[in-house]
Amino acid sequence: MFENAVQFIQSTYKTTELIPLHEPKFVGNEKKYLNECIDSTFVSSVGRFVDEFEEKIANYTGAKYAIATSNGTSALHVSLLLANVGRNDEVITQPLTFVATCNAINYCGAQPIFIDVDKDTMGLSPSALHGFLEKNTHIKNQQCINNKTGRVIKACVPMHTFGQPCRIDEIKDICDRYYINLIEDAAESLGSFYKNKHTGTFGQMGVMSFNGNKIITAGGGGCIITNNEVLAKKAKHLTTTAKVPHKWDFNHDMVGYNYRMPNINAALLVAQLENLDSFINSKRKLASMYKKFFNGTDYTFVKEPMDSKSNYWLNSILLKNKQQRDEFLNETNSNNIMTRPIWMLMNKLPMYEHAQCGDLTNSEWLEERVVNIPSSVIIS
Repeated sequence: MFENAVQFIQSTYKTTELIPLHEPKFVGNEKKYLNECIDSTFVSSVGRFVDEFEEKIANYTGAKYAIATSNGTSALHVSLLLANVGRNDEVITQPLTFVATCNAINYCGAQPIFIDVDKDTMGLSPSALHGFLEKNTHIKNQQCINNKTGRVIKACVPMHTFGQPCRIDEIKDICDRYYINLIEDAAESLGSFYKNKHTGTFGQMGVMSFNGNKIITAGGGGCIITNNEVLAKKAKHLTTTAKVPHKWDFNHDMVGYNYRMPNINAALLVAQLENLDSFINSKRKLASMYKKFFNGTDYTFVKEPMDSKSNYWLNSILLKNKQQRDEFLNETNSNNIMTRPIWMLMNKLPMYEHAQCGDLTNSEWLEERVVNIPSSVIIS
């Protein structure tokens, strides 16, 4: 039934062996910088590669500051803490996300509220967000109060799903009006721009991930980007066990976290950053090929939204319904082509099934139809 798609993907990657969903590419100075790091003996959370990576990722995104962390989840956890999210507070996010988004909220003792996404971006819908806040909240003492629970809605965490930018400027305007801190989950969108501005730089903070399947990777790693100097300094302090700087003393002035990125991981990322533009060019070329192939078929290729330039981290298609989705997944994976459905909605997981939700029609529709297809960089 899907023979043409199977053949096209196999011919594109020039193999009938296993085609991963997204494998890393190490084609530059990775080994050189790793050896330099090892020779220096500074392989932990102090070293020149950490500093260099933070400077370069800030320059690339246009943010004033970047704080390297152990992974994207720790970056989001600390960002929420910096937004004063605490026990019994509430955080708005989308149900169509990776579980780490909700887990970071939970680490703070807060509760998620799930608001629907837009079909074309697969990211948080500004119209759904505004509708929920207008109907279900009121402002008191410059705080957004949930009429149902009486709790404060402290933050909003939209995600740029699969690297496709959401309508983040509209979301920011709404959050500003309702005194809600905006933290962007840009874990998947390094190299994606919305209205010529890098994702992750619209809110107070943005978080990124460099997990093994991301567009650049150190096997792990993450970072916080921000334009706020106070938040940047506090983020670095919190992620370094809140240790007060001193030549020899061990003095910690608050509860902190061992969340700093090791220098050996940063060495990999400095090398990976040197090839980021070529990786994005390759992925956008692949997306163009997919778009052309799927045009006129029974399934729809997910294109970058209007006013966006996507990194096309994971290419996606929409099937007609859940049955066709499952048939596609079965046939492709049976032919050594790694494809995956979108995540199960967060409100269906046992940890979050009692969370407050808006109408989730779009999220439910997408959950039954979206499939990610192989998206690895092709080195010509």
